[in-house]
Amino acid sequence: MFVPYLTPESGTDPALSSKELLAILSKYGLVSDPIFKPASVQALPEAALYSRDIPQLSVALPTDLPVSSILDAARDLLDDSVACIVIDYSPAVGRSATDFASSILSKLPADRVVVSLALDESGTNEKWLCSTIEAFASAVSGFIVVMHTSVSPVELPDEQLSQSHQLNRKFIAGTIGHIGALYKKTPSLTRKLTLSLPNQLLSIPLISALNAREINLLAPHRQLSPIDLGEAYASCLITDRSDGLFSTVVVDEHGVALGLAYSSVQSISEAIKTRQGVYQSRTRGLWYKGLTSGATQALLRIDADCDRDCVRFIVRQNGPGYCHLNTRTCFGPDSGITALAELLEARKASAPEGSYTKRLFNDPLLLRSKIMEEAEELCDAATPEDIAWEAADLIYFALARCISQGVSLRDVEANLDRKARKISRRSGDAKPKWDFTKPPADSGASKPDVSTETPQAPRAPQAPAAVPEPLVTPEQPAIAMKKYTLSALSKSEQADLLIRPIFKTDEIMARVRPIVESVSQQGDRALLDYTAKFDGVKLDSPVLRAPFAPELMSISETVRSAIDMAYSNVEKFHAAQLDTTVLTVETMPGVVCSRFVRPIERVGLYVPGGSAVLPSTTLMLGVPAKVAGCREIVVATPPRKDGSICPEVVYVAHKIGASVILAAGGAQAVAAMAYGTESVPKVDKICGPGNQYVTCAKMIVQNDTSAMVAIDMPAGPSELLVIADMSCNPAYVASDLLSQAEHGPDSQVVLLAVALTTEKLAQIEAEVASQGAALPRAEIVRISIPKSYIAQLATVEEALDFSNRYAPEHLILHLDDAEKYVELVENAGSVFVGPYSPESCGDYASGTNHTLPTYGFAKMYSGVNTGTFVKHITSQCLTKQGLDRLGDCVTTLAEIEGLEAHRNAVAIRLKDIRQQ
Repeated sequence: MFVPYLTPESGTDPALSSKELLAILSKYGLVSDPIFKPASVQALPEAALYSRDIPQLSVALPTDLPVSSILDAARDLLDDSVACIVIDYSPAVGRSATDFASSILSKLPADRVVVSLALDESGTNEKWLCSTIEAFASAVSGFIVVMHTSVSPVELPDEQLSQSHQLNRKFIAGTIGHIGALYKKTPSLTRKLTLSLPNQLLSIPLISALNAREINLLAPHRQLSPIDLGEAYASCLITDRSDGLFSTVVVDEHGVALGLAYSSVQSISEAIKTRQGVYQSRTRGLWYKGLTSGATQALLRIDADCDRDCVRFIVRQNGPGYCHLNTRTCFGPDSGITALAELLEARKASAPEGSYTKRLFNDPLLLRSKIMEEAEELCDAATPEDIAWEAADLIYFALARCISQGVSLRDVEANLDRKARKISRRSGDAKPKWDFTKPPADSGASKPDVSTETPQAPRAPQAPAAVPEPLVTPEQPAIAMKKYTLSALSKSEQADLLIRPIFKTDEIMARVRPIVESVSQQGDRALLDYTAKFDGVKLDSPVLRAPFAPELMSISETVRSAIDMAYSNVEKFHAAQLDTTVLTVETMPGVVCSRFVRPIERVGLYVPGGSAVLPSTTLMLGVPAKVAGCREIVVATPPRKDGSICPEVVYVAHKIGASVILAAGGAQAVAAMAYGTESVPKVDKICGPGNQYVTCAKMIVQNDTSAMVAIDMPAGPSELLVIADMSCNPAYVASDLLSQAEHGPDSQVVLLAVALTTEKLAQIEAEVASQGAALPRAEIVRISIPKSYIAQLATVEEALDFSNRYAPEHLILHLDDAEKYVELVENAGSVFVGPYSPESCGDYASGTNHTLPTYGFAKMYSGVNTGTFVKHITSQCLTKQGLDRLGDCVTTLAEIEGLEAHRNAVAIRLKDIRQQ
């Protein structure tokens, strides 16, 4: 096999950037264990970073590293999870082999160290080479031998060589044989001998010939890059099949077998080029896995078994699974911890109403409590059966915590692997509050008895009696925002404050795309199946049609009155936005241009919910659609557990004149409205908020020309920015910050404190802590508030400049004479002016719309408004005299662009006009 070798020292070649280096190493990591040699000591930390993406990466220590620093550098790299260290050794280091082995190599893990030794072309140091190998053999796992020979040791037959070259080859073969004998008698040499032949041209026959002798060839990147990696890899494989194919075991990133396939030289090459699962079908030729089903595979690694007659593809499986029966594996359903992780991922995407897992995801405080409870029960368990039972419970809740925060099982495994590679160890003592090996201070208690059959749970140290009941306990972290002084930050640090969290969408796209495609192809059947699967509700029909039965709108008079008032205010504000006048401009005598408004005919409104009551979103989307004059309005919202639709939503749907309510949520609802089904009318535009799966589905259908559908805007987590000066009421400011922070753990709120005194700022922080701790959704606030921040500034103008660069969804001005500063606002979704304009009013009933651009998109998008549901059409009318005046201008421009038919369409008329 070949070992790719990459170093930035490329002579006259252009220098490679870090991104380019990582891409090259990542490609080689698909089929081998690459070696990277930094150009200098300064580049060692960057080399360690590459190992995070390429776990099998080895790093060769740079040539400018002093011998005295080799041990420290090697330990640092191994601690940073680099797989192996390559150390050059020669007599020039000034230390004997014995001294070098005892002072450096013996202090490193032998299984992760390789030594590189050089044999000169004359062979004068052969004796030194072999004695050094013997001295190092028990302290390393392998050797790279550099041979500066002008004769290939394997390719040409002896009769084609001169006598001196034949002797050279015999010498090389003898040296290799000597090293081979050392390998056989030294169990620690687990890595194959690797030859470096700097004077030889790299070729596939050379790689194959050395591989047949159980020798790897070091392959410099500049020589390896023109070679087909698939062909080079396959040249080292063996097959006894008459068709020349290689049996291929396909496993996922956890090592779970998904199925059996076959590979050819061509399919291996294509798999490496595309970094996808590509195989050789015995009946259909090249098989690109998932090309039609959407169940694609991201290729992570190709390796071979010990006999090199069977190949293993390690892949990240997308879609429903590997098998054509839509199971994850061809051997039936998965089981164990990987099956649990897959189930939790699916539950996070769309958990059935009433499921316990959904309750855990929606209630972080409950999840935290269960983790603490199960950890204690595991510690208390005595019998093997009880320990296994409690450990399984703890794993379930721990994994639910991970997945609720976007951390996959593979992320956990990668961290386990990295920690296993660390060679420096901590003491492992418990933190003081969990240290039960000694009694709490001054308590007189003894250590807990851990030897009995039924051990008692150890009691945590008690807080001193003199301290009043705190807002913060070890189980409840402080509700406190980070603080910065803007003038103390560099420009780059200020720019970092503007950046929202980056979300990875590849995995979500892979889950959503098959759902969208299934609904587009199978219509109602797929829609009902997904509603049963994700919402846990079996429906006979996916829709309710107007007129809606009165019993479906059974709500209290108090609620009805509140909805009616909100409806009236929203309608007044949005009706005022509708301009039905025709814009008419005579651009020159005889040339009249016009613009007029027409409603978008059919619109789909997505209302998140399920068991939640969200009439406000239905109002915010439906009222402007009705005001605009849309002929058909379809409302989509998830059904409740009993299959019904929230009556408040039905009531608003009735008021806005919706023709259909689609009882479905998620990607399937978006797809149904985009493509239409037997029951669901196709719409021209889809509006409304939703989770990342809904947003992803909206983006997919918008980009599909067969759907011919538009969407309102991109979406992201909810956010709010407050600008406050000394006139502000701290309680009001805190309540506004918390009103958005409670939306979800990924929400972000920002306070720009303009010339606030230390006391005033402390009052706001205290209000945030006390009000936040009292909220029903306090656990969510405990996550979102610490991710948020306070920035202290000197002037309102400075604050508004920062706000315009941040472009918040909601902007609140807690300022003295706040109205005069509105004219300085350039970028914001919606502005709330003064102490008595809480954001909540805009969310529900003041009249403005609450469907707003987030994530900084306020720089280029408006919130939903009446204009969202209309389009503008232009017209023009030219008289004979008008065309005569304008015609030459048009023909000249058309001629410049080479569009003769355009020019002729005007010229033919001008000819008639001017002949008259």
